[in-house]
Amino acid sequence: MAIQWYPGHMHKARKEIEKVMPQIDLVIEVLDARIPYSSENPMVAQLRGDRPCIKLLNKSDLADPEITARWIEYLEQEQGVKAQAITTLQPGMVKKLPELCRKLVPIEEGSVKNIRTMIMGIPNVGKSTIINLLAGRVIAKTGNEPAVTKTQQRINLNNGIVLSDTPGILWPKVDNEASSYRLAVTGAIKDTAMEYDDVALFACEYFLNAYPDAMQERFNLKELPQSDFELLEEIGRRRGALRAGGRVDLHKASEAVLHDYRSGKIGQLSLETPEMAIAEKIEVEKMLAEKAAEKARRKEEMKLKHSGKRHQG
Repeated sequence: MAIQWYPGHMHKARKEIEKVMPQIDLVIEVLDARIPYSSENPMVAQLRGDRPCIKLLNKSDLADPEITARWIEYLEQEQGVKAQAITTLQPGMVKKLPELCRKLVPIEEGSVKNIRTMIMGIPNVGKSTIINLLAGRVIAKTGNEPAVTKTQQRINLNNGIVLSDTPGILWPKVDNEASSYRLAVTGAIKDTAMEYDDVALFACEYFLNAYPDAMQERFNLKELPQSDFELLEEIGRRRGALRAGGRVDLHKASEAVLHDYRSGKIGQLSLETPEMAIAEKIEVEKMLAEKAAEKARRKEEMKLKHSGKRHQG
Protein backbone atom coordinates (compact mmCIF):
# COMPACT_ATOMS: atom_id res chain seq x y z
CA MET A 1 0.00 0.00 0.00
CA ALA A 2 1.80 3.11 -1.22
CA ILE A 3 0.48 6.25 0.41
CA GLN A 4 1.06 9.56 -1.31
CA TRP A 5 -0.38 12.51 0.53
CA TYR A 6 0.98 15.99 0.13
CA PRO A 7 -1.80 18.58 0.10
CA GLY A 8 -0.98 22.14 -0.92
CA HIS A 9 -0.96 23.40 2.67
CA MET A 10 1.81 20.92 3.53
CA HIS A 11 4.00 22.17 0.69
CA LYS A 12 3.37 25.72 1.90
CA ALA A 13 4.20 24.65 5.47
CA ARG A 14 7.62 23.40 4.42
CA LYS A 15 8.42 26.75 2.80
CA GLU A 16 7.29 28.62 5.93
CA ILE A 17 9.36 26.34 8.20
CA GLU A 18 12.46 26.87 6.04
CA LYS A 19 11.98 30.63 6.34
CA VAL A 20 11.54 30.64 10.14
CA MET A 21 14.09 27.93 11.06
CA PRO A 22 17.19 30.24 11.17
CA GLN A 23 15.58 32.04 14.16
CA ILE A 24 14.84 28.79 16.06
CA ASP A 25 16.99 27.57 19.00
CA LEU A 26 15.39 24.19 19.60
CA VAL A 27 13.08 21.77 17.75
CA ILE A 28 10.46 19.63 19.51
CA GLU A 29 9.35 16.70 17.37
CA VAL A 30 6.25 14.80 18.46
CA LEU A 31 6.24 11.10 17.54
CA ASP A 32 3.75 8.31 18.12
CA ALA A 33 5.33 6.04 20.77
CA ARG A 34 3.85 2.98 19.01
CA ILE A 35 5.64 3.85 15.74
CA PRO A 36 8.58 6.22 16.41
CA TYR A 37 10.28 5.35 13.10
CA SER A 38 7.19 5.45 10.90
CA SER A 39 5.88 8.67 12.52
CA GLU A 40 9.23 10.44 12.20
CA ASN A 41 9.36 12.77 9.22
CA PRO A 42 12.87 12.67 7.65
CA MET A 43 12.26 16.27 6.57
CA VAL A 44 12.44 17.43 10.21
CA ALA A 45 16.08 16.33 10.53
CA GLN A 46 16.93 18.08 7.24
CA LEU A 47 15.23 21.31 8.31
CA ARG A 48 16.55 21.48 11.89
CA GLY A 49 20.22 20.96 10.96
CA ASP A 50 22.41 20.79 14.09
CA ARG A 51 19.91 22.43 16.47
CA PRO A 52 19.14 20.45 19.65
CA CYS A 53 15.97 18.38 19.41
CA ILE A 54 13.53 16.93 21.92
CA LYS A 55 11.70 13.89 20.57
CA LEU A 56 8.46 13.36 22.46
CA LEU A 57 7.12 9.81 22.24
CA ASN A 58 3.46 10.64 22.79
CA LYS A 59 0.66 8.10 23.41
CA SER A 60 3.14 6.06 25.45
CA ASP A 61 0.15 4.75 27.44
CA LEU A 62 -0.81 2.78 24.27
CA ALA A 63 2.72 1.49 23.51
CA ASP A 64 4.71 -1.44 24.90
CA PRO A 65 6.75 0.14 27.79
CA GLU A 66 9.73 -2.17 27.27
CA ILE A 67 9.97 -1.32 23.56
CA THR A 68 9.49 2.41 24.29
CA ALA A 69 12.50 2.30 26.66
CA ARG A 70 14.56 0.74 23.84
CA TRP A 71 13.40 3.48 21.46
CA ILE A 72 14.49 6.23 23.86
CA GLU A 73 17.96 4.67 24.12
CA TYR A 74 18.16 4.32 20.32
CA LEU A 75 16.98 7.88 19.53
CA GLU A 76 19.37 9.45 22.02
CA GLN A 77 22.35 7.97 20.17
CA GLU A 78 21.89 10.86 17.73
CA GLN A 79 23.89 13.98 18.59
CA GLY A 80 21.85 16.71 20.34
CA VAL A 81 18.71 14.54 20.74
CA LYS A 82 16.85 14.03 24.00
CA ALA A 83 13.89 11.60 23.89
CA GLN A 84 11.01 11.38 26.36
CA ALA A 85 7.95 9.15 26.63
CA ILE A 86 4.79 11.09 27.48
CA THR A 87 1.03 10.80 27.44
CA THR A 88 -1.27 13.81 27.32
CA LEU A 89 -3.53 11.90 29.74
CA GLN A 90 -0.95 12.91 32.37
CA PRO A 91 -0.53 16.68 31.89
CA GLY A 92 2.25 16.82 34.50
CA MET A 93 4.54 14.95 32.05
CA VAL A 94 4.00 17.62 29.39
CA LYS A 95 4.42 20.52 31.81
CA LYS A 96 8.00 19.40 32.59
CA LEU A 97 8.95 20.19 28.99
CA PRO A 98 10.00 23.87 29.54
CA GLU A 99 12.50 22.70 32.16
CA LEU A 100 14.07 20.33 29.61
CA CYS A 101 14.16 23.12 26.98
CA ARG A 102 16.13 25.32 29.42
CA LYS A 103 18.63 22.49 30.02
CA LEU A 104 19.24 22.04 26.29
CA VAL A 105 19.41 25.78 25.51
CA PRO A 106 20.96 27.44 28.59
CA ILE A 107 20.16 31.15 28.93
CA GLU A 108 22.25 33.40 31.18
CA GLU A 109 20.58 34.28 34.47
CA GLY A 110 18.80 37.61 34.31
CA SER A 111 18.64 37.49 30.50
CA VAL A 112 15.40 38.65 28.90
CA LYS A 113 16.03 36.48 25.83
CA ASN A 114 13.38 33.85 25.12
CA ILE A 115 14.18 30.31 23.97
CA ARG A 116 12.65 30.07 20.52
CA THR A 117 11.29 26.59 19.91
CA MET A 118 9.44 24.98 17.04
CA ILE A 119 7.07 22.06 17.57
CA MET A 120 6.68 19.67 14.64
CA GLY A 121 5.06 16.34 13.93
CA ILE A 122 2.96 14.42 11.44
CA PRO A 123 -0.84 14.67 11.72
CA ASN A 124 -2.67 13.02 14.59
CA VAL A 125 0.28 12.53 16.98
CA GLY A 126 -1.27 14.80 19.63
CA LYS A 127 0.75 17.95 18.90
CA SER A 128 -2.19 20.34 19.40
CA THR A 129 -3.09 18.82 22.77
CA ILE A 130 0.54 19.22 23.91
CA ILE A 131 0.50 22.91 22.88
CA ASN A 132 -2.74 23.53 24.79
CA LEU A 133 -1.31 21.88 27.92
CA LEU A 134 1.89 23.95 27.70
CA ALA A 135 -0.03 27.18 27.17
CA GLY A 136 -2.57 26.37 29.89
CA ARG A 137 -5.40 27.35 27.56
CA VAL A 138 -6.95 26.25 24.28
CA ILE A 139 -4.86 27.69 21.47
CA ALA A 140 -4.56 24.86 18.96
CA LYS A 141 -7.59 23.07 17.58
CA THR A 142 -7.55 19.37 18.45
CA GLY A 143 -9.23 16.42 16.80
CA ASN A 144 -8.63 12.70 16.51
CA GLU A 145 -8.25 12.86 12.78
CA PRO A 146 -5.28 14.07 10.74
CA ALA A 147 -4.63 17.51 9.27
CA VAL A 148 -6.35 19.73 11.83
CA THR A 149 -3.65 22.45 12.09
CA LYS A 150 -3.25 24.25 8.77
CA THR A 151 -1.37 27.47 9.59
CA GLN A 152 1.75 28.37 11.51
CA GLN A 153 1.42 30.35 14.75
CA ARG A 154 3.72 31.73 17.48
CA ILE A 155 2.76 31.20 21.11
CA ASN A 156 4.49 32.96 24.02
CA LEU A 157 4.33 30.55 26.96
CA ASN A 158 5.29 33.45 29.30
CA ASN A 159 7.99 31.37 30.97
CA GLY A 160 10.95 32.35 28.79
CA ILE A 161 9.86 30.09 25.95
CA VAL A 162 8.22 31.04 22.66
CA LEU A 163 6.70 28.17 20.70
CA SER A 164 6.19 28.16 16.94
CA ASP A 165 3.48 25.71 15.94
CA THR A 166 3.53 24.15 12.47
CA PRO A 167 0.88 22.28 10.48
CA GLY A 168 1.17 18.50 10.70
CA ILE A 169 3.51 17.64 7.86
CA LEU A 170 3.67 14.37 5.98
CA TRP A 171 6.33 13.84 3.36
CA PRO A 172 5.44 13.59 -0.37
CA LYS A 173 5.70 9.80 -0.37
CA VAL A 174 6.27 7.13 2.27
CA ASP A 175 8.95 4.93 0.68
CA ASN A 176 8.64 2.09 3.18
CA GLU A 177 5.44 0.10 2.59
CA ALA A 178 5.40 -1.29 6.14
CA SER A 179 5.49 2.29 7.49
CA SER A 180 2.48 3.17 5.32
CA TYR A 181 0.54 0.34 6.92
CA ARG A 182 1.60 1.27 10.45
CA LEU A 183 0.54 4.88 9.91
CA ALA A 184 -2.85 3.59 8.75
CA VAL A 185 -3.19 1.16 11.69
CA THR A 186 -2.60 3.94 14.25
CA GLY A 187 -4.97 6.38 12.50
CA ALA A 188 -2.35 8.88 11.24
CA ILE A 189 -3.94 8.59 7.80
CA LYS A 190 -7.61 9.37 7.26
CA ASP A 191 -9.75 6.24 7.21
CA THR A 192 -11.19 7.33 3.86
CA ALA A 193 -7.71 7.06 2.29
CA MET A 194 -7.24 3.36 3.03
CA GLU A 195 -8.70 -0.11 2.53
CA TYR A 196 -9.86 -1.20 5.98
CA ASP A 197 -9.53 -4.94 5.32
CA ASP A 198 -6.02 -4.57 3.90
CA VAL A 199 -4.82 -2.56 6.93
CA ALA A 200 -6.51 -4.88 9.45
CA LEU A 201 -4.90 -7.95 7.86
CA PHE A 202 -1.48 -6.27 8.20
CA ALA A 203 -2.24 -5.59 11.89
CA CYS A 204 -3.49 -9.16 12.47
CA GLU A 205 -0.37 -10.69 10.95
CA TYR A 206 1.88 -8.54 13.15
CA PHE A 207 -0.12 -9.13 16.34
CA LEU A 208 -0.21 -12.90 15.73
CA ASN A 209 3.60 -12.92 15.73
CA ALA A 210 4.41 -10.21 18.26
CA TYR A 211 1.49 -10.30 20.76
CA PRO A 212 -0.40 -13.62 20.39
CA ASP A 213 -1.47 -13.72 24.07
CA ALA A 214 -2.99 -10.24 23.94
CA MET A 215 -5.06 -11.19 20.89
CA GLN A 216 -6.21 -14.43 22.44
CA GLU A 217 -7.28 -12.68 25.64
CA ARG A 218 -8.99 -9.66 24.04
CA PHE A 219 -11.03 -11.64 21.53
CA ASN A 220 -11.63 -14.63 23.81
CA LEU A 221 -10.04 -17.17 21.45
CA LYS A 222 -9.59 -20.76 22.66
CA GLU A 223 -6.95 -21.37 20.03
CA LEU A 224 -4.97 -18.94 17.93
CA PRO A 225 -5.72 -19.11 14.21
CA GLN A 226 -2.75 -19.82 11.94
CA SER A 227 -3.07 -16.90 9.53
CA ASP A 228 -4.04 -13.22 9.51
CA PHE A 229 -7.15 -13.96 7.41
CA GLU A 230 -8.31 -16.77 9.74
CA LEU A 231 -7.76 -14.48 12.74
CA LEU A 232 -9.82 -11.66 11.17
CA GLU A 233 -12.62 -14.08 10.30
CA GLU A 234 -12.64 -15.52 13.84
CA ILE A 235 -12.79 -12.00 15.33
CA GLY A 236 -15.73 -11.24 13.00
CA ARG A 237 -17.56 -14.35 14.20
CA ARG A 238 -16.89 -13.51 17.86
CA ARG A 239 -18.20 -9.98 17.36
CA GLY A 240 -21.29 -11.10 15.42
CA ALA A 241 -20.11 -9.34 12.28
CA LEU A 242 -22.00 -11.70 9.97
CA ARG A 243 -23.76 -11.29 6.64
CA ALA A 244 -26.58 -13.35 5.18
CA GLY A 245 -25.69 -17.04 5.04
CA GLY A 246 -23.33 -16.72 8.02
CA ARG A 247 -20.49 -15.17 6.01
CA VAL A 248 -18.17 -12.89 7.99
CA ASP A 249 -18.42 -9.17 7.21
CA LEU A 250 -14.67 -8.47 6.87
CA HIS A 251 -15.12 -4.70 6.95
CA LYS A 252 -16.90 -4.83 10.32
CA ALA A 253 -14.33 -7.32 11.65
CA SER A 254 -11.56 -4.97 10.49
CA GLU A 255 -13.21 -2.03 12.26
CA ALA A 256 -13.31 -4.09 15.48
CA VAL A 257 -9.56 -4.84 15.31
CA LEU A 258 -8.48 -1.29 14.43
CA HIS A 259 -10.81 0.47 16.87
CA ASP A 260 -9.82 -1.87 19.71
CA TYR A 261 -6.14 -1.34 18.95
CA ARG A 262 -6.33 2.46 18.70
CA SER A 263 -8.26 2.72 21.98
CA GLY A 264 -5.77 0.46 23.81
CA LYS A 265 -8.37 -2.24 24.49
CA ILE A 266 -6.10 -4.98 23.11
CA GLY A 267 -3.28 -3.77 25.37
CA GLN A 268 -0.08 -1.72 25.18
CA LEU A 269 1.22 -2.89 21.81
CA SER A 270 4.01 -1.29 19.78
CA LEU A 271 4.10 -1.83 16.02
CA GLU A 272 7.86 -1.54 15.48
CA THR A 273 11.19 -1.88 17.28
CA PRO A 274 14.53 -0.09 16.74
CA GLU A 275 15.92 -3.29 15.20
CA MET A 276 13.07 -3.39 12.67
CA ALA A 277 13.69 0.28 11.82
CA ILE A 278 17.41 -0.30 11.21
CA ALA A 279 16.70 -3.23 8.86
CA GLU A 280 13.94 -1.35 7.02
CA LYS A 281 16.08 1.78 6.57
CA ILE A 282 18.73 -0.37 4.85
CA GLU A 283 16.06 -1.92 2.59
CA VAL A 284 14.62 1.50 1.69
CA GLU A 285 18.07 2.93 0.89
CA LYS A 286 18.80 -0.09 -1.30
CA MET A 287 15.46 0.25 -3.11
CA LEU A 288 15.96 4.00 -3.68
CA ALA A 289 19.51 3.40 -4.98
CA GLU A 290 18.18 0.77 -7.41
CA LYS A 291 15.44 3.15 -8.59
CA ALA A 292 17.98 5.95 -9.09
CA ALA A 293 20.28 3.61 -11.07
CA GLU A 294 17.35 2.46 -13.24
CA LYS A 295 16.32 6.07 -13.88
CA ALA A 296 19.89 7.01 -14.87
CA ARG A 297 20.08 3.96 -17.18
CA ARG A 298 16.83 4.92 -18.93
CA LYS A 299 17.98 8.51 -19.27
CA GLU A 300 21.23 7.36 -20.88
CA GLU A 301 19.29 5.03 -23.19
CA MET A 302 17.02 7.88 -24.32
CA LYS A 303 20.05 10.11 -24.87
CA LEU A 304 21.74 7.51 -27.07
CA LYS A 305 18.50 6.89 -28.97
CA HIS A 306 17.99 10.59 -29.53
CA SER A 307 21.58 11.14 -30.63
CA GLY A 308 21.29 8.15 -33.05
CA LYS A 309 18.18 9.66 -34.66
CA ARG A 310 19.95 12.99 -35.02
CA HIS A 311 22.89 11.36 -36.85
CA GLN A 312 20.51 9.51 -39.16
CA GLY A 313 18.80 12.82 -39.95
